[in-house]
Amino acid sequence: MSVNQISVFLENKPGTLSEMTKVLAEAKIDVRAMSLAETRDFGIVRMIVADVYEAMNSLKEADFICSLTSVLAFEITDEPGGLGKIVDGFTQAGVNIEYMYASLSGKHTGQAYMIFRVADTKAAEAFLVGKGYIPLTQEDIAGI
Repeated sequence: MSVNQISVFLENKPGTLSEMTKVLAEAKIDVRAMSLAETRDFGIVRMIVADVYEAMNSLKEADFICSLTSVLAFEITDEPGGLGKIVDGFTQAGVNIEYMYASLSGKHTGQAYMIFRVADTKAAEAFLVGKGYIPLTQEDIAGI
């Protein structure tokens, strides 16, 4: 039950992030989680949105280079050590985390959402579900 992450490549100069967010706002896209990583010349925005199809279409129409990637999204307890417990679960499953980011707006009080990119999503998800972690679906993301 992976979710779709949109990755957008941006030139690393003033205004490009603003242009991208304006496109999303005009399309009435709710961003659920976002990460921005940069290098000297470009940045990569990774985001989880409520309406993936509309977001991709709007970004492509505005000439942004973007792609979809399958990632895992899990609800975790928003308390000290909550992240460490789920990260340890990946270690126990023998799955390397390539990158991760968070969204603090969980639908339940005391919960947070973590987004994980791993090489083997099926193995990681099966192991973590067996440990009691709750994966989010694309439908869950849309309804948050």
